[in-house]
Amino acid sequence: MKPKQLFLLFAKGEAVTWTLLISALIIRAAGDPIPHVVTIAGSIHGAVFLGYAVTALLVGINQRWSFGKLALAVGLAIVPFATIPFERKLIRTSALEGGWRTARSEDPRDDFFIDAIFRWFIARPIVLLAVLLVAVPAVFAFLLFLGPPTQWFD
Repeated sequence: MKPKQLFLLFAKGEAVTWTLLISALIIRAAGDPIPHVVTIAGSIHGAVFLGYAVTALLVGINQRWSFGKLALAVGLAIVPFATIPFERKLIRTSALEGGWRTARSEDPRDDFFIDAIFRWFIARPIVLLAVLLVAVPAVFAFLLFLGPPTQWFD
């Protein structure tokens, strides 16, 4: 799967899960006829959010986005549906075009340590997937342990 396809998959998934979560909140506000609907929708949204964040970082590093654009890509996921206009702008500016950078090029930016680690993992997708299958659920479990974001600073 090319970087563009992967990013668009998770960006659209982020928007869909926002719809699920907002719908669940409306259902709860209407008298909570479906127990645990917010918990279920929130968990789905949280998992997709983490997947989107990881995907945005991987694709952004691959496409050599600036730190600001990387932070914006991840940060916009916090705002409902904000990934949609961002995704459209990336398509319009061709910021998602190209394949995965698995080998060093003549570009001087390939000399950075993070690029070497990135290329190593991208060239070994099974290893990358295994690391992500451990790391992302670990982060998700930690966030579940912390509880709802509205209670983090109480």
